[in-house]
Amino acid sequence: MRAIDIIIKKRDGLELTKEEIEFFIHGFTEGTVDNYQASALTMAIYFRGMTDLEATYLTESILHSGDVLDLSAIHGVKVDKHSTGGVGDKTSLVVGPLVASLGVKFAKMSGRGLGHTGGTLDKLEAIPGYNISICEEDFVRQVNSIGIALVGQTGQLAPADKKLYALRDVTGTVESIPLIASSIMSKKLASGADAICLDVKVGSGAFMKNVEDATKLATLMVNIGKNCGKDMTAILTNMDEPLGLAVGNSLEVIEAINTLNGNGPKDFTDLCLEVAAHLVLSAKKASTLDEAKKLLLEQIENKKALETLAALVEAQGGDKAYILNPEMFPKANYTFEVKAQADGYISHIDALAIGNAAMMLGAGRSKIGDAIDHSVGIVLNKKVNDKVCRGETLAILHANKEDVVEEEQLLLEAFCISKSQVDSQLILKIIK
Repeated sequence: MRAIDIIIKKRDGLELTKEEIEFFIHGFTEGTVDNYQASALTMAIYFRGMTDLEATYLTESILHSGDVLDLSAIHGVKVDKHSTGGVGDKTSLVVGPLVASLGVKFAKMSGRGLGHTGGTLDKLEAIPGYNISICEEDFVRQVNSIGIALVGQTGQLAPADKKLYALRDVTGTVESIPLIASSIMSKKLASGADAICLDVKVGSGAFMKNVEDATKLATLMVNIGKNCGKDMTAILTNMDEPLGLAVGNSLEVIEAINTLNGNGPKDFTDLCLEVAAHLVLSAKKASTLDEAKKLLLEQIENKKALETLAALVEAQGGDKAYILNPEMFPKANYTFEVKAQADGYISHIDALAIGNAAMMLGAGRSKIGDAIDHSVGIVLNKKVNDKVCRGETLAILHANKEDVVEEEQLLLEAFCISKSQVDSQLILKIIK
């Protein structure tokens, strides 16, 4: 078998076999298939696409290029969630404790943020002392003990994906749906969960800009997961405005705590309940979605979910006092209000612009290795369809610098004000 024959076969639009894909990915990982050959194959995939079965074989080959977490020692159904990345997306901090408080085992490996999207690990590290790196044995023990662990990905998780993405990033093949799906699902499957709920973002602040492309991606990821024996759900959600009100690490942790106290923004609370309910169903802890949501709301009302978040933080070395007293989080030195320039209704909030403004304040990274300032960010005062009067505050910038002219202008331009309300919905589609 030769790499060039596999490249030519895909170039000509033919379906690759499991053996051919395994040969190519193994060779690429080991260095016997060169970077330029892998680049040629990814470009052929970009133009010719892949069948669901090919994408499954590709995912499995990438998955088995490194470590696969063995969670068999964890009792019960193990669940996980994944978001394709958005602005103000702190759902893991709420969904995990919610489902774990009902006895559903939530075992999750998370990533860091890059660009305008925030990473769960960066938010967790806003909590003093929180340790994102624990060994597999402690990970399993912790999930069995308190029902939840939220840690960083190991260095040997799907190494072929890391190599492939580096090539895709410089060869114009990032946007290929089969390559995106195999990248995401290889890491999710390597994490060892039995059931996975995918939150696929759609809109200006998301990677997928329209429902059609997002549906293709979500459907393929669900099919890959099912082909690998997993219980799968994908939820397409609107990212044409930030999720919730807070954007920025400490600010988002505080909002997650408020949500577990029953005081979260409606859109954020609704999404957390939707994702969590599907995981509760997968774990057979409820027979209907409505029943699952009722159980989850009870866990918010009786503070059991909040207690589970505090237990998680304590188990991983963090100071749980911050969860019980969120006013302890350090605050930025300055706040600046961005005011509306007209009367009307908010018709659109450019999530990408909001995310970029937060990144410029220091809440995110423009490149890997950039330091994060956990205290800075943006808090929205208005959401889509809210009425606004000229001079009212649209958003507040939390900054550790006095010159925020550029960020203020970005925020001002992010808010579109019209004379009437618009049709807007958070959950666009559910794929199972």
